[in-house]
Amino acid sequence: MAKKNRIESKELRILKSLNTRMTLAEKDRQHYYSLKKGYEGEVMFDTLTEKLQYECTILNDLLFKVNNSTFQIDTLIIISENMHVYEVKNYEGEYFYEGERLYKKPKTEYSDPLVQLNRSESLLRQLLHREGYQFPIDGKVVFINPEFTLYQAPLDKPIILPTLVNSYLKKLDLMPSILTTRQEKLADKLISLHIEENPYTILPTYKYDEVRKGLTCALCNSFSISVTGKKCVCGDCGHEELVTVAVMRCVREYMLLFPDQKISTNVIHEWCGVVESKKRIRRILEKNFKIVGVGQWAYFEY
Repeated sequence: MAKKNRIESKELRILKSLNTRMTLAEKDRQHYYSLKKGYEGEVMFDTLTEKLQYECTILNDLLFKVNNSTFQIDTLIIISENMHVYEVKNYEGEYFYEGERLYKKPKTEYSDPLVQLNRSESLLRQLLHREGYQFPIDGKVVFINPEFTLYQAPLDKPIILPTLVNSYLKKLDLMPSILTTRQEKLADKLISLHIEENPYTILPTYKYDEVRKGLTCALCNSFSISVTGKKCVCGDCGHEELVTVAVMRCVREYMLLFPDQKISTNVIHEWCGVVESKKRIRRILEKNFKIVGVGQWAYFEY
């Protein structure tokens, strides 16, 4: 089990919600799909690293700042004598290297993940030195998607192709490793240095009046939700969810999109849409939040 788990970034969660509730501009939609695909690839790699049996500490999705430079590490594994750093790519299709540049067929240039890896390794070494640690770093670019093909792959570069990921991890599992308090302290230090908010988040501008209101299905994101007794039922996929659970999920989405706005019964009643009873909304809010104020000026907060 990872010592630091991976979760969807705030940027991805906001874009996912906006993509459901409004029509995004093409560049914003493409940015959302890119983040989503990247996250899915990282999760694919997580399912494999979680099976490792040898002594190691796994830290996923790290964001650091050192010497005014911000850098991200998809996966970091600490063993007894060194650490492994992975840049995970979920590219799909046919790619090739030419003149130390990466292209997708027929010839669309892509950012070379080897350059990203080298930068991350360099900045990580600087960070470790600043904190008084000296650990050798072994970096790899992992192409995780089985539908990815790379022609003219440089043999002297730290690249793991999809067909080699499992065999690579099996070899890794055979390496001798004994963790001590030194490695544990390093892992705790790295987690403490992790930055929660990415300063380079890219989000479109949006307003409350511009986004579609209503409960959405937890499985298929459909707005075809009807309330039957204590359950919300999706008219598209048939998924059922307790009204209290669906409303709270919708409230969290509202808080994500509009963090500066107050939570009131009237606002959440309008935001959820299909729950007709304001009293029901209020009861759900009272069970999950602290009420502040009285009467029409009352609102809820944690």
